Amino acid sequence: MAQSRDTLERYRQKREARRTPEPIADEARREQNDGPIFVIQLHDASTRHYDFRLEVDGVLKSWAVPKGPSTDPRVKRLAIPTEDHPLAYADFEGVIPAGEYGAGTVLIWDRGHYRNLKEDNAPPSVAEQLADGHATVWLEGEKLRGGYALIRTRLEQGKDWLLVKIDDEAADARRNPTSTEPESVRSGRTLEQIAAEEDQDGNGH
Repeated sequence: MAQSRDTLERYRQKREARRTPEPIADEARREQNDGPIFVIQLHDASTRHYDFRLEVDGVLKSWAVPKGPSTDPRVKRLAIPTEDHPLAYADFEGVIPAGEYGAGTVLIWDRGHYRNLKEDNAPPSVAEQLADGHATVWLEGEKLRGGYALIRTRLEQGKDWLLVKIDDEAADARRNPTSTEPESVRSGRTLEQIAAEEDQDGNGH
């Protein structure tokens, strides 16, 4: 767990606890019988994007996906790795104040549990797969379901990744959920509604 603490320290260094409503502490979640969690947050920062996060070894491994996930296996989405986030961040929805790192509105676009798709006798963990640059997981979300692959590219020393839908029974080239389903699965609100309500409250939280 030393690795988790080190990466979360980078998360905390970028945030001012007195100014942002984001969770700062590494809060423990109660044990889930359904497996590790995933969350996808729509983040209207300087550039609107989707944050794809997987619970791995006690933290949320995170990637910024500019165009969001696709349900079409032919589509490859750029996924840019970001710092690990605390598990408590999976419940965060609100407005990060202007002047703070990542300033802008955040909503929980999708969430649920996931499982490792490797089914060998001694399958590599998701952490081991990510270290090798190719991980496959099955998502059970409210908007997304099915297999997804995270593949590290070889460009620029492999700093970026691709998020690709696996061609399975849950694949659907006709769907475009990032366009047709913009609301939060937590509150049913849009980014605009969250921003307006948080501004009306006057506390950004």
